[in-house]
Amino acid sequence: MKSLVNKIVFITGASSGIGKAAAFMFASEGADLILAARRIDRLKELESGLKNKFKIDVLTIELDVRKKGDVKKAVGSFIGKWRKIDILLNNAGLARGMSKIHEGDTDQWDEMIDTNVKGLLYVSREVIPLMVEKMEGHVINLGSIAGHEVYPNGNVYCASKFAVNGLSRAMRVDLYDKNIRVTTIDPGMVETEFSEVRFSGDKERAKKVYEGWKPLSADDIAETILWTALRPAHVNISEVIIMSTAQGSTTLLNKK
Repeated sequence: MKSLVNKIVFITGASSGIGKAAAFMFASEGADLILAARRIDRLKELESGLKNKFKIDVLTIELDVRKKGDVKKAVGSFIGKWRKIDILLNNAGLARGMSKIHEGDTDQWDEMIDTNVKGLLYVSREVIPLMVEKMEGHVINLGSIAGHEVYPNGNVYCASKFAVNGLSRAMRVDLYDKNIRVTTIDPGMVETEFSEVRFSGDKERAKKVYEGWKPLSADDIAETILWTALRPAHVNISEVIIMSTAQGSTTLLNKK
């Protein structure tokens, strides 16, 4: 099992949900963290809690991964040990709306593609060269079972996660001779702010998604992410598909 003590872990979308849970998991193993998200107030609160509890170093940056120039500037500003990134967790992502493709909101399409696909690419393009320079690293991309199986009214979100699946495989092919591991974590339904974001803040509608059955939690996914990072250096967990026992597919739920 690898040690993560004093390793540098860069997490996007770290202010809530899976990203926040992963920050705690990595911190518990002694890793130092770069935490990025749009909501800097939440990040600062998280930074304080992590430092006090785990006595680690934390660097927080306000970042919208959709903005290529901002991503380049942010990573370019890292100095000293912060440039020696060992693990990149491309976690930032979202879904917006549920409409048939001929009725879709193109602004929502842009937001999903810009965040889930282009944002992942922008961050990866800036961070991976730092890993190549030291011939070591691990890229962990947060995908979805929606990147393996489409569901009604999920068209563009599913397409964006199919892209994450494809890009993860492409990274593996491009980086296998650079001693850089590439993993994609593909969860089923996880109870986070995901549905609330998808339904534009409609808390009641979001709550109903998880009623009558036990979905995955952010901690479930964070534990899985950490497990892949802790494998021996010669072991690459290429892909993990993880679902609640009560979920049979993207559309089949065992609700009581």
